[in-house]
Order: sequence, then structure tokens, then C-alpha cells
Amino acid sequence: MKAVVEPLEGNKVKLSVEVDEGEFEQALDAAFRRMASQVRIPGFRPGKAPRKLLESRIGKEAARQEALREALPDYYAQALRDTDVDAIAPPEIDITSGEEEGPIAFDAVVEVRPTVSVAGYQGLRVTIPAPEASDADVDAQVDRLRNQFAELNPVSRPAKDDDHVSIDLKGYRHDEVVGGLTADDFLYEVGSGTVVPELDEHLRGAKVGDILKFNAPIPGEEEDVTLQVLVKDVKEKVLPEVTDEWAGEASEFETVAELRDDIRKRMEVVRKVQAQLALRDEAVKALVELVADDMPDALVGSEMDRRLHDLAHRLEAQGADLGQYLAATGKPQEEFVEELKASSSDSVKADLALRAVADAEGIEVSEEDLDEEIVRLSERFGQPPGTLRDQLERADQMAAVRSDLRKAKALEWLLDHVEVVDEEGHPIDRAALTPEAPVNEENETPVEEVEAPA
Repeated sequence: MKAVVEPLEGNKVKLSVEVDEGEFEQALDAAFRRMASQVRIPGFRPGKAPRKLLESRIGKEAARQEALREALPDYYAQALRDTDVDAIAPPEIDITSGEEEGPIAFDAVVEVRPTVSVAGYQGLRVTIPAPEASDADVDAQVDRLRNQFAELNPVSRPAKDDDHVSIDLKGYRHDEVVGGLTADDFLYEVGSGTVVPELDEHLRGAKVGDILKFNAPIPGEEEDVTLQVLVKDVKEKVLPEVTDEWAGEASEFETVAELRDDIRKRMEVVRKVQAQLALRDEAVKALVELVADDMPDALVGSEMDRRLHDLAHRLEAQGADLGQYLAATGKPQEEFVEELKASSSDSVKADLALRAVADAEGIEVSEEDLDEEIVRLSERFGQPPGTLRDQLERADQMAAVRSDLRKAKALEWLLDHVEVVDEEGHPIDRAALTPEAPVNEENETPVEEVEAPA
């Protein structure tokens, strides 16, 4: 079999494939064997009738059509491999000769993965949060710890934000009590917004003995609810003084200086991990912005399908479906689809942009790289490396593994070469992004930073 590639307009190519009679004869024999197992001929068990007898009973034409139907996909797949054509959509196949006799020839027009321009990728600049913890950051963490040891003292003044008020709360609609909005002796922090925003608005400036009555909208419900509030007590929160004695009571450290030093170290471990993730995300985002081309519908649609499948799988594991997800997020289906399409398009741009960087920088994957990746994947899936390699080769997936490795190396190159600055434009040394030590989970000092995503 031989194949020739001809570029076409619209990001397509035409594969002209020729299969000689000898090679097609194997497919024809296989077709006769399949048909023999389905046809009963007196004197022969199913599948044992000779080919000549089958030809006289069934006809060569039927067997030839069966052989073409079964063999053409394999010929096409082999032609893609032989010519290194990276197809991204189903082909349009036209048999040009051999339907009745002789060698087989067909043309396959198919859309291929495009190449994109990433001019300027060598001078990218990305902004990430500074990995160091400032004194103000440490102060905020100390204050959070002080909050845990705060006392509530009664006051005679009107309530203000951060005060705690004891209230009787009653929510009703048309004389019907709303259970989730009704409670006696409810201790509420003014300004917390944990019930409805209108509650905070009316409690600010309220005094002991005040009776408040107002309407408030409830998310997801068409009709407002009426709230009645009796203010029974107002208490202000008094934080402990920051002293060595308090530090010894609130933590495992004897002095405030030791406590602050531990908080700073723990914060910086988390921040460095977050900074590394931010560097990766921002570098890819900056690279994507260099791609001005529209992405092929075939690639975007495939990525949308993959993401929908992953989301449906996660929702199913939680006993939910896509409809429930949309209802919970309050997002119309049209908006969800548009956001999914936009994020999928960006993902496709990132894929093509990293391939472009690999091409421009001559980045390749060695056999040693491939062997190491097979070992890593085998540990992940709990299989011997040789077994996994055989499975990938049989599934024709080794090219995909090699491609993923090449893009990963391109991303590593990008992360090593982008200019990295903090929010104020100060350069960040990449060495400062490596955590010096893991977080000590036994340490009692709380660090309430946002968790770094996995």
C-alpha cells in the first residue's frame, strides 16, 4: 500500500491511497470466511465451505463489497500513520477504482490539526502573587488567632459591625412561619451576612429592646419573606492583648516573636506552592493570548465533549446530574454552554501554542523520556511497564503519549524563560518559589490561607 498527501484549502489534506491486488486479496479471503460462517450450505459445517463454492453461491461482488467495508478503515488508519497526517475529524472517502475488480484506490479528504503562530513567546511577562509573607499578612493571621480567644462583653450603645447580638428571629410569609428563618436567642455577628444582607442593614444602629420588621428576598424564591427581630442583647468582641503570656496560652510557643516566625514560615510554604501554580496558569494564559486564529470546530467540539463527560462522571459519583448542577449554580443552559465553549477553545489554543513552542525550540522526546513516562504511568495504574507499553501500542496510543510529553517539555521551557514579577512589578527569583520545608501538621498555629488546588 502506498499513500500520497496533497494539501488543500481550509486546513484539509487529501490522502490518495493505493492498495495492490495481493494485499486486498487478504481482505477478500477474510470476507469470505466471515460470510461462510453465516451461510448454510448442504454438506458443509458453518464456516467450512470452500471459497469457490461460496463465490458461486454468493457472488464475488457481495464478498468484495464486504471486504471493502471492513478493510477501508484499516487502510485509512495505516495511511495516516505512514504519512504522519494528524487528522482531527472523520474523513470523506471516495473510492476511485477497484470496487468491482483490480487494485483498490481511494481518496480521503480530512481536516488536520493546524499550526498556529505564537510570535513574541520568548518575551512573555507574567504577574503572580509574591511568595513572601509581609508583616501585615502575619498580623492578619495573629488577629484570626486572637479572634478564637476573644471575649464578648455587654455594651449599652447601638450595635455595629463585629458586635454579637442576641436576637429572637421570626420569618414568615402570609402568616406561615418559615422554619429556616426562625430562632430564639440566636447569637448573630453583625456584618457577617450569614442570613440575609437586609438583617445586617437593620441591626446596624439597633439597641436592646428594638423590634425590627422588614421584608427580604430569598435566593431561588419568587416571593419575599417578612422578618421580625427582637434585639435582646448587644455585646462587643474584645480581643486579647498580644503578649508573650497570651502566645503561650494560644500556641505551643513561649513568645510572640516565636509565634510570628512560625506563622510566617507556614504561610510562605503555602504561598510558594500557590505561586508555582499561578506561574504555570499565567504563563499558559499569556501564551494563549498570542494565538489570534479561530480554533477548528472539530477540536473545540471534542474538548467540550471531554469536559462534559468528566463533569457528568463527577456528578454521577455524587448522585447528581447536569440538570441538578445547573439548578444549583443558577446558571441557564445557554450560558453554561457558552462558557464551556470558551474554556474549551482556550484549552485547544493552549495545546496548539505549546506544540508551536516545541517546534520553534526544537524540543523532542527521546526514547529515554518515553521509557521514564511509561514507568511513571505504570506505577499510577498498577501495571508492569512492559504490559502497559504493549497495551498502548495495541491501542495506537504511543504517539499521544509522546505528544503529551513533548508539550510538557515545552511548558517547562516556557516556565524557565518567562519574566516573573509580583503585583508591584518587582522581579521574583524562581528559587524563591521552592518551599524549603513541608508544613508541620502537628503545629497548633492556624494558617487560614486559601488551600492550593491539587
